[in-house]
Amino acid sequence: MGTQEEERLLLEEGVYEDTSGALYTGDGSVDLKGNPVLKSNTGNWRACPFILGTECCERLAYYGIAMNLVSYLTKKLHLGNVPAAINVTTWSGTCYLTPLIGAILADSYFGRYWTIAAFSCLYFIGMCTLALSATVPLFMPPECVDTGLDTVCPSATPAQYAVFYFGLYLIALGTGGIKPCVSSFGADQFDDTDSVERIKKGSFFNWFYFSINIGAFISSTLIVWIQDNAGWGLGFGIPALFMGIAIVTFFPGTPIYRFQKPGGSPITRVCQVVVASCRKLSLAVPEDSALLYETPDKNSAIEGSRKLVHTDEFKFLDKAAIVADTETKTGDFSNPWRLCTVTQVEELKILIRMFPIWATGIVFSAVYAQMSTMFVEQGMVMDTSIGSFKIPAASLSTFDIISVIFWVPVYDKFLVPIARKITGNERGFSQLQRMGIGLFLSVLCMSVAAIIELYRLSLAKDLDLVDRPVPVPMSILWQAPQYALLGAAEVFTFIGQLEFFYDQSPDAMRSLCSAFSLLTTSLGNYLSSLILTVVTSLTTSRGATGWIPDNLNQGHLDYFFWLLAALSMVNLLVYVFCAKLYKSKKFS
Repeated sequence: MGTQEEERLLLEEGVYEDTSGALYTGDGSVDLKGNPVLKSNTGNWRACPFILGTECCERLAYYGIAMNLVSYLTKKLHLGNVPAAINVTTWSGTCYLTPLIGAILADSYFGRYWTIAAFSCLYFIGMCTLALSATVPLFMPPECVDTGLDTVCPSATPAQYAVFYFGLYLIALGTGGIKPCVSSFGADQFDDTDSVERIKKGSFFNWFYFSINIGAFISSTLIVWIQDNAGWGLGFGIPALFMGIAIVTFFPGTPIYRFQKPGGSPITRVCQVVVASCRKLSLAVPEDSALLYETPDKNSAIEGSRKLVHTDEFKFLDKAAIVADTETKTGDFSNPWRLCTVTQVEELKILIRMFPIWATGIVFSAVYAQMSTMFVEQGMVMDTSIGSFKIPAASLSTFDIISVIFWVPVYDKFLVPIARKITGNERGFSQLQRMGIGLFLSVLCMSVAAIIELYRLSLAKDLDLVDRPVPVPMSILWQAPQYALLGAAEVFTFIGQLEFFYDQSPDAMRSLCSAFSLLTTSLGNYLSSLILTVVTSLTTSRGATGWIPDNLNQGHLDYFFWLLAALSMVNLLVYVFCAKLYKSKKFS
């Protein structure tokens, strides 16, 4: 690679002026009608309040459901600890899987703006359905009955389950059109070919994540308290209201938004490269890459994409860009299933190079999933009283959010300028360095959680509480360090992922690559569910109590946390190896 200054000069050649001398964006941005946009009165930070406000309200709505969902499942739907945790992680995983649907629609057909608009409506309907399931008596599960000898908790009817899960998974579908598009749409407001705006874009991702956590902070404190003390109908109704506010907030910014045109199906383009390569299996790749096919025009053949420089890796794929004798004779270069441009081939190469980095995010997401599952269940068997006030176990995630809210401005305003002077990188830390720091912090987080649980179990044994399903007299505030460490890890890893998958992705695949970034969270939740299932199966064989029984005082939740700490350490070592081999994309 050349120096950063050389890259900057190459990028800035994309800025052009019209005949009146007004400066336009050089990254292909257009307005809603498809016309080129002026830099002076569109995009940049002026467009961001609408996008950040929308994201804040939407995240408040989402976390208003997600933060305390495990409590609703155990207290109202009367599920056990393990089934409740598996249901939460499965739903959460689905919420991060559906973005693939929204991303493909955005990149292929509708663009990010219209995808956000359409899926927001589905999201709102799901939120309202969920609120009704906790408000209308016909849809509400029966309460537990104390018989004097035991507490009997009748199961919900199939119809009640159906209404609840319909609303819950409609939310999962709705979030699929928002998650991969909002962050990318916000980043689209900054011109990649302008060095000043490019630095602002890096800062945007920090404040984007900050706005997410402002919404999450309100949910984990006020909304969770309302759910536990004022009722679930109101507790689900307020998030539904904020989802409506999110929709209303988004549209007023339309006149000043910058839009990127959809470039056609990215999945189709990937398949075309594979098919064209296989068809030319017998042809040899020329030594001179200039002989490979590329359009003679300044712009790429892919709508909304700049040309990419040829790389020497994965040479088999270069066969797709070989101009065969038959194509030379006929002069027909229009069939992409037989002949692809270098840029199209490089798109697939980029995805392949990103894959190992992407895969290492799965274990981190499995650790993150514990915040809404096992951390909550751990907190439920600790002393939740502070004086006369009872803290809901799910509200301890507030320390994670406070940690994020603290670290985002510290990182953006202090750490980045200091690191910039040391590393010479305009963003302070490279995206790969940033993610690596976060992975290391996740190891510390799970280690601290294990130590806290070890102490809690020791106290339960000393006080003869092992066989009693009651909280141990140990303040729930002891959980604060593990939540704070997880928050710091988020700032480095999750924001680093947002930047990495936006910056390193092909121009016409940015929504899709953002969805792949979110997919690590989905797979992390599924991995967490799988680990829980396997651990429960193995540790309860032959009638044993197991690591995670319904009475956690009899279990060994600390072993489960140590297991995740060990997996995280192995994952970190694999990541460091992959990061050293990674090569960044370059534009022609």
